[in-house]
Amino acid sequence: MFFRFGLLVLLLNGCLWPEISVAQTFSTAFKPFSGTPRNYVVTRASGSVAIDGHLNEGAWQHAAWSEDFTDIEGSRQPAPTYRTRIKLLWDEKYLYIGAVLQEPHVWGTLKNHDAIIFNDNDFEVFIDPDGDTHQYYELEINALNTVMDLFMVKPYRNGGNAMLNWDTKGLLTAVSVNGTLNNPADTDSSWTVEMAIPFSALRFFGDGIPANGSTWRINFSRVEWDTDVVDGKYVKRKKPEHNWVWSQQDIINMHAPERWGYLQFTTAQGTGKVPAFIAPADDAARKQLWEVYYAQQAYHAQNRRFATKAADLKLPAGKYQLEMEGISQQFTASVQVPEMAARIYINQEGKIWSDKK
Repeated sequence: MFFRFGLLVLLLNGCLWPEISVAQTFSTAFKPFSGTPRNYVVTRASGSVAIDGHLNEGAWQHAAWSEDFTDIEGSRQPAPTYRTRIKLLWDEKYLYIGAVLQEPHVWGTLKNHDAIIFNDNDFEVFIDPDGDTHQYYELEINALNTVMDLFMVKPYRNGGNAMLNWDTKGLLTAVSVNGTLNNPADTDSSWTVEMAIPFSALRFFGDGIPANGSTWRINFSRVEWDTDVVDGKYVKRKKPEHNWVWSQQDIINMHAPERWGYLQFTTAQGTGKVPAFIAPADDAARKQLWEVYYAQQAYHAQNRRFATKAADLKLPAGKYQLEMEGISQQFTASVQVPEMAARIYINQEGKIWSDKK
């Protein structure tokens, strides 16, 4: 999902440039997150996977289904009308994603690569391999198997631009429809998406495959439009789309990567051997620093500058001793994490990192 909330956008040299200085704009994207990110432990594929839109290989049978998707705002909104769930696998070359989207009326119109796919019903993937909320990836696909993919240097809220000229080199995708595409005369059952995303395509992350136990931030979204049938064709109603996601965001904005779920890699194979998810060692420290980030954005909205002292934010004491420094338009906050022998940092752009060697 693009940042599609009333921003003007220019298409220039293959990139999308929002005409707004989001770095200085306080919005829901800067409000504290109250949800709990979901997690999925992805097992190694026990055999080959053919990307044909059918999740019928033995390898897929050994992969666990995720929880059903929820509304992007969580329990504040009604549960999705139609079921969506995913399963994942990986091997030395690909991250495999399978998704089944319940749908009584499967339709699609967009056929050109990098068209704005969420103007159709679509399925979307968001990946931040190192979890710093910067340099992340978005892929969208519709029922016609048309793909849009992009790279974000940083989120829109922090002045980021969508780089549409980035492509997922070597991406394999397929879609199958349990019904008939673009035929309002009958009732369909679902459509299935299958993807193989090469690790080598995530070049800003590196070409190496994930280590056993390593953790990425990831989320999945489904855009669903209400339609009517006019002259034998599906026509979208003039009302906002539904946004259904795997791990709730609390806000109608997928571009807040700190709210995404966790994907943890294991070399184990088969559903009977999946180890339990283990939260990253710096998880509590990151949560504390995100409270600082949100408080700083609120402080800036009121005072037109960032606080230079932690006491100015009036936050309750956290698990770790907070250190902060800054000037009017920049800040850095950090905590020392003894369990990791490392210091974790966050700055005014929401970039979060560690000095662990």
